Amino acid sequence: MSNTTNLVISESLAAARGRLTDALAAAGRPAEDARLLAVSKTKPAGMIREAWLQGQRDFGENYVQEALAKQTELRDLEDIVWHFIGPLQSNKTREVAEHFTWVHSVDREKIARRLNDQRPDGLGPLNICLQVNISAEPSKSGVMLEELPGLAEAVLSMPALRLRGLMAIPAPAREASAQREPFARLRQALGTLRETFPEAPLDTLSMGMSADLEAAVAEGATLVRLGTAIFGERDRTT
Repeated sequence: MSNTTNLVISESLAAARGRLTDALAAAGRPAEDARLLAVSKTKPAGMIREAWLQGQRDFGENYVQEALAKQTELRDLEDIVWHFIGPLQSNKTREVAEHFTWVHSVDREKIARRLNDQRPDGLGPLNICLQVNISAEPSKSGVMLEELPGLAEAVLSMPALRLRGLMAIPAPAREASAQREPFARLRQALGTLRETFPEAPLDTLSMGMSADLEAAVAEGATLVRLGTAIFGERDRTT
């Protein structure tokens, strides 16, 4: 990894952290209330290592085989935290259950059941966010809001999983008020789950990306997923 690339990641990560800090302050929230999830899909292990050297610990991957190769290369980084954030197919659940700490994209009981059954005993419970199709888009994954309580109840019955919260990717919007509306509905849905299941550690709202970070933080995001803002544009030739 070149010194130039290292400097770029250092600067972009500092800028992303500053943006998050400013958004939290504007929302009247403590600085430690939310953290960055660096979306490292398609990026080489060397760039992840450089971000880790700058203090970043949470990394999000979408593709299982790509992620496993990076995990092997970065196995010396013992405190790195791997989040699986992409659509999850049944034939990939074992690898995810064995090699990740978080999964943000659980949207049906079948997938949750497989993750539970395939989680190795020695790793402790797998942290789960239920993906909600908050904008009710036919082309997007996610459980509908009306089906959320049933799925949450099922996951809470699985001992190898720990239900932490909700994730959503709303339909794009330009105006801040339009961006905030679906995030507010996700926050309200989490609040309802907390009332229904007071024993559950429901402390996570995984929402917001580069274009809508401020809106997500204003509505309570605790994990904000940033990729391009940290690592730069994806190389379209690969």
